[in-house]
Amino acid sequence: MKYTTRQQALLLLSDGTIFYGKSIGLSGVAFGEVCFNTGMTGYQEIFTDPSYFGQLMVATNAHIGNYGVNDKEVESDSIKISGLICKNFSFNYSRPDADQSIENYFRKQNLICISDVDTRALVAYIRENGAMNAVICTDGTPVEELKVALSKVPDMKGLELASKVSTKAPYFYGNENAKYKIAALDLGIKTNILRNLAKRDCYIKVFPYNATFEDLNSFDPDGFFLSNGPGDPDPLHSAINVAKQIIAIDKPLFGICLGHQVIALANGISTYKMFNGHRGINHPVTNLISGKGEITSQNHGFAVNKEELEQHPDMEITHLHLNDSTVAGMRMKNKNCFSVQYHPEASPGPHDSSYLFDQFVENIAKAQS
Repeated sequence: MKYTTRQQALLLLSDGTIFYGKSIGLSGVAFGEVCFNTGMTGYQEIFTDPSYFGQLMVATNAHIGNYGVNDKEVESDSIKISGLICKNFSFNYSRPDADQSIENYFRKQNLICISDVDTRALVAYIRENGAMNAVICTDGTPVEELKVALSKVPDMKGLELASKVSTKAPYFYGNENAKYKIAALDLGIKTNILRNLAKRDCYIKVFPYNATFEDLNSFDPDGFFLSNGPGDPDPLHSAINVAKQIIAIDKPLFGICLGHQVIALANGISTYKMFNGHRGINHPVTNLISGKGEITSQNHGFAVNKEELEQHPDMEITHLHLNDSTVAGMRMKNKNCFSVQYHPEASPGPHDSSYLFDQFVENIAKAQS
């Protein structure tokens, strides 16, 4: 019954292209950069990942919502995507330990979603024409009005978004009697990163995105962590300065995703916006140090300049993305600092790269000895 009575809806891309679909029942409009994720599972973790803030998510999996929502399977305290575009939206779910339907989950957080979209054609179009701003509409707003509003949405390049998702005040995570203390700069940190550190006997103090080095160092940490997050790394001047100061004192430093890019910028290596980012849970990476391959979870629209990194006397590429040879990991030759562009905490995704957390803790132990 819901299928036959649902309102018509549309997706308008900034180049004027329109894709049609149907509303799941929430009326309104949502703006953002349109991107796609190729993961077959883990939609709830994707929706709540702060790195997706400001983006309209296209799900390439044909069915979304079929296993419902579990309140524990979140990466932050709320949905962070701007809106969802999918093919088949499941109003019913079949998983016994689900707490609610995805429809109810969206209604509680007022997330606009359109379904019945030809997502294969849409993803093919994005791949050919690149990521761009878009709007999804379920309330019948005229297309010409949507075009005017969409033209005012800022581009992702140059856009600082870490402040929109970072904690407002410091907080602690883990066992206060743990062996190691970590100061983490929250640029949009995922909960599973904190879980991975805590289960390796780390006690973490999480600081806001604009915290100073003095703030982080006042915790007297054994190591520092720079988190993932949304937006362009280039405007994050405070975080870049913090990274420079951490590197200068040569205490163990680990960066993931946006944190990886911040470390590059702190070393004078530029970043750039990709034509299409990497978003999915099956991205192949080669570890140049071990020679092993890894299947990884990725979510980023910016990358580190490979040519500049190769020419830097103090830097070394440690991982490469096998699809396009972009930088997937790096380390400093003369400092206790390394980073990766992908997500070793997975959630969702494979656990091939979880050893990186062990490596970070090992670096801390060696530094102490």
